[in-house]
Amino acid sequence: MKLRFQKELIEAGCDEAGRGCLAGPVFAAAVILPQRFSHPLLNDSKQLTAEERNKLRPIIERKAVAWAVAMVDHEEIDRINILKASFKAMHIAVDQLTTRPGLLLIDGNRFTPYFGILHHCIVQGDAIYSSIAAASILAKTHRDEYMQKLHLEHPQYGWNENKGYGTPFHREQLRIHGESPFHRKSFKWNKEALAEELLEEESD
Repeated sequence: MKLRFQKELIEAGCDEAGRGCLAGPVFAAAVILPQRFSHPLLNDSKQLTAEERNKLRPIIERKAVAWAVAMVDHEEIDRINILKASFKAMHIAVDQLTTRPGLLLIDGNRFTPYFGILHHCIVQGDAIYSSIAAASILAKTHRDEYMQKLHLEHPQYGWNENKGYGTPFHREQLRIHGESPFHRKSFKWNKEALAEELLEEESD
């Protein structure tokens, strides 16, 4: 894990969680770490177990110079699309930082510029830079916690396990029960819906 991209500016790592889900919000986190922060477990959240992520979360939140987590709900995702919603969640998280960074390190290859702050996009940055890895862990753990609460309202979809992702069980439950109020209407979850969409596009 690299600690810094450069040495002149204060850096904040940014990442999101829940972009590919069929239900629930997208979460994003922004994290500014101390210059010499390190932890043997710190890595891309996808490479860690839930237990490891939950162990790291309070350490990151306690040790960070500043951190913030934000969400954009399923209705906004349907309204503006998931990519824009992911960037919006990152912007909201940066808004909430108590220390203003001079550079944002963004996981991925695209970003909507944040006014007044430089940014640099890094593909698979959550496996390269500590601050992005920390942001990925906060975004993921906060979102998982949120989906656990939604699961209590709609236990039939198994969100306590799949967190809203399109697992075979989740798709099967959608076929049986239909969509909940928290499902993203703009996301196609079965082959029939995709086929209908393609037919509509061809007839236009």
